[in-house]
Amino acid sequence: MGNKQQFDGMVMVVTGGAAGIGRQIAEQAAWSGCRVAIGDRDADGAQRTADELGAGMRGYSLDVTDETSYREFLDKVTADFGPIDVLVNNAGVMWVGPYNEEPEKATEAMLAVNVLGVIRGVRLVAPMMAERGVGHIITIASAASKLAPPGEATYAATKHAVLGYLTGVREELRGSGVEISAILPAVVDTELARGTATGAAKMLSPDDVAQAVLDAIAKPRFITMIPGYVGPLVAGMGLLPQSIRDLLMRQMVPNQVKAAAEADRSAYQKRAMGA
Repeated sequence: MGNKQQFDGMVMVVTGGAAGIGRQIAEQAAWSGCRVAIGDRDADGAQRTADELGAGMRGYSLDVTDETSYREFLDKVTADFGPIDVLVNNAGVMWVGPYNEEPEKATEAMLAVNVLGVIRGVRLVAPMMAERGVGHIITIASAASKLAPPGEATYAATKHAVLGYLTGVREELRGSGVEISAILPAVVDTELARGTATGAAKMLSPDDVAQAVLDAIAKPRFITMIPGYVGPLVAGMGLLPQSIRDLLMRQMVPNQVKAAAEADRSAYQKRAMGA
């Protein structure tokens, strides 16, 4: 991570920042000297988090699936803080279970939040950054951007889509002064992942992801996988014959259909996706 002086006064926006990974990103960023705007569909939760984390924080209502909501959010943030230096696309939802039992509402919600929400944020914020010649957009994707665990087919599809989108936009922004980064964590100990299995990777904490965000700001890089050994492992397996790759993947990547059958995720999935 860079020194504290590097972050002093930096304006950061964190979507889905009222709890979980987003909250930890906001907290670590504020501790490092950033001024942080927390956007969340739970406006009261965003404000409570901002109040709890202290000076330099503000909470706002934000629905990343709604263009008007996003524009109004950005207008309020820039009026309160000034130009945005860092946008962290953190908002995300996940339904887990057999592909043929996934409710249509859950499918639509994952596409709307995980894909269109990220695209909307980039499309609205990157041009403002490019006009100033400086800025950084960081997206919390997932190891599911490279893998596709059983039971998370649509979720993995959304994360594959996001990584593909960011790859193309990054090239379009080359030379503009706008950095694009994607953080790809394995399973993180949050409500979104509750009841899922970790496979061969260790369970991560929200702090691990927050630290990766600050590290990416201090030393920009496009893709950060956590734990760090997952990236080379996935790349290496990609060189193997399909039959051997399948066998290794079944040993390392958790079967979330089985895990979800043994856990009660209904409260989260109903609240997050109405499903």
